Order: sequence, then structure tokens, then C-alpha cells
Amino acid sequence: MTSDPPPFRDPSLARYSRQMLVPSFGEAGQKRLKHSSVTLIGCGALGGVIANSLVRAGIGKLRIVDRDFIELDNLQRQILFDEHDLAQNLPKAEAAGRKLRKINSAVEIEAVVDDANHLNILSLCRDCDLILDGADNFETRFLVNDAAVKLGLPWVYGACIAGEGLVMAIIPHDTPCLRCVWEDAPPPGTTPTCDTAGVLGPVVEIVASFQVLEAMKILIGAYDAKTDSRGAATPAQKDARPPYSGFGKGCMLTIDGWSGRVRSLDMQSARGQGECVCCKQGRFEYLSGEKTSASVSLCGRNAVQILPPPGATIDFRRVAERLKSGAAPEMNAFMLRFRVEPYQVTLFADGRAIVQGTADAATARGVYAKYVGA
Repeated sequence: MTSDPPPFRDPSLARYSRQMLVPSFGEAGQKRLKHSSVTLIGCGALGGVIANSLVRAGIGKLRIVDRDFIELDNLQRQILFDEHDLAQNLPKAEAAGRKLRKINSAVEIEAVVDDANHLNILSLCRDCDLILDGADNFETRFLVNDAAVKLGLPWVYGACIAGEGLVMAIIPHDTPCLRCVWEDAPPPGTTPTCDTAGVLGPVVEIVASFQVLEAMKILIGAYDAKTDSRGAATPAQKDARPPYSGFGKGCMLTIDGWSGRVRSLDMQSARGQGECVCCKQGRFEYLSGEKTSASVSLCGRNAVQILPPPGATIDFRRVAERLKSGAAPEMNAFMLRFRVEPYQVTLFADGRAIVQGTADAATARGVYAKYVGA
């Protein structure tokens, strides 16, 4: 027979009673979480688990930024979406926002159906306390790293492929940044993707859960994640936020879910070697647009995203009227989708388009120019 948990001083926090019973978190930690704001870049596999966990945990505000729409093969691992969302042709950010508001109406959810790029990343992140990585490509992660270092914001990197994953909390000017670890994003086509090597759903959830744990510790000021969560030293009960050290300050967690091996690799030495172009030299090559592109191949999907000029808007009805009868356009408030064999084009209100059926940027731009406009 279980006993009722003790009452808490703030009755509005009652739904979080079980996590507040953890000494290293407590009611003080819950209140800090309630007054924290997070920007999540990407709401697919990792991002869905991250968003679900944060909203259930009682984050104050969550901004979800995602450029993509729901596809059938997403449902194997992207836990926020179901067949009803798929049938509605909803963008991921919008579908996630609707689902999350039903889970916890006390959390402020902002769904942004847009590409996180060098033109908007600072405005998307400037007013938050922490950035979480749910992206599916290196270029976006290096862009987030630039923005985080420039703004002085902590962020938590996460990635997974097949049965393996990586997690690293990055605290600008205190831990190595992403460009300390990897100088540059690898050339397209040189690394496996979830569409070429696959990904196991449980591994996604393990990686994302570690990301959320690191984020929560940073947000509540937990200075030593190696302290037993049941221990008497409870940083959440202290007034000042002490320095964060996570599962080892400057460490990267490597996870092999299939074999069950988890290791923490010390990356601090990477910060001391040479001069990092980002965090030491202060050159933000992804943020400036120097190393970003107007068209992006999407994670091995035989698809390319086309970005319009700044300020572009699209009249879906006009585009639909110009299409040939065989294009069979489908339209809702968020996007217009049509087929022009052998391609499928999904057009968003901000002028972005995802052209499926080719991985060649020039071909995709040609399809865009022909059916949408230059």
C-alpha cells in the first residue's frame, strides 16, 4: 500500500509531485523549471521525445521550430504523431503543438513552422534560457552552435543513427563547443543518415532522455550530476545557480544501445588545442551565411528544401490555379502539396518548398522556379 506524497507549498505544482520528491530536484527545482524557457530546434524523432518530456516535466515555455511535415515512416519513432496527424497533412511543429497543449495546458507552447537558418536563428533563440537540438543534419547543428556561443546560451547536442547515439551539453566559454570537437560539418553524402543506415526507436528515446536530463540540470542549477539524486546535497534547494558539470563537464556521452554500452568521453582537451574558429576566434561562419546554403538535401530522403528570398509569402490558391489538372493539389492552412511527375512538391506559406524525388539541388530549384516562381 502506497502512502500519499507530502503536500507542497505551491498547490499549482501538485501534478509534478513525484519528481519533486527527488531530493536533488525538489520544489525549488520545479519552480525554476516553471520559470524557464527552451527553444527546441527540430521536432522529429529526438525532438518529439524531448518536447513530450519537457512539457510533462513542467517547463514554463517551449518554442518548437520545425520545417518539415509528417510522413508515414516517421510514425515508427516520432512519438508525438499518429495516423490522424498524417491524414491531415499537418506540419510537424503544428501537430506537436496541438498534442502538447492537451498534455499540459499550463505550459506556453509556441509552434514555429519554419526553417531554422542563419537569417532567423538569433531571433528564435535570443529570449530563451537554453537550446535543445532535435535537428537531423550537421549544418543546422553548427548553426545552433554559432548562435549559442554568440548569445552565451547553453545548448544540448544530441544525435543518433542505427543503434548508437551521442549527447553533449555545451556551455559557451566553459566547455568545448561543437566546432572544438568537429572543425566543420562533413561534406554531404559522406556520413550515414537515418534513411541510409536506419535508426532504432528505443535508441532515439534513450538519447533524447539524456538530453532532457542534462537540460533540466542546467536549468535548475544542479552543479554535479554525479551526486546521487537521493543524496542530502541538493543544489535545487540553494538560491544561487552553481556551475554546471553534468555527467562530466565537457564530456560527450556515447551510447551503443544494441550492446548496452554507455561511455563518457572527456572532450575538454579539444578546447585547449589550437584556436577554435567559433568560441575562441569569434568567427560565426554558419551564422553569417558563409557556410550555409539556400537549398538543403534532407537527411538521405531523396528530397531537397528550397529557401525563398527573405520576406517572401505565397498565395496557395494562385499557385494551385496555375497547376495542371494532373498535379492533384492538396491544401490546408499551412501548406500546399502537389505532384508533377516524378516529383512531389510541398510548399509552405513562407515560400519554402520541399521537393521530393531528387537529391540534386539544381533540379529542385528548377522545379520550384517552374511551378512556384523564381
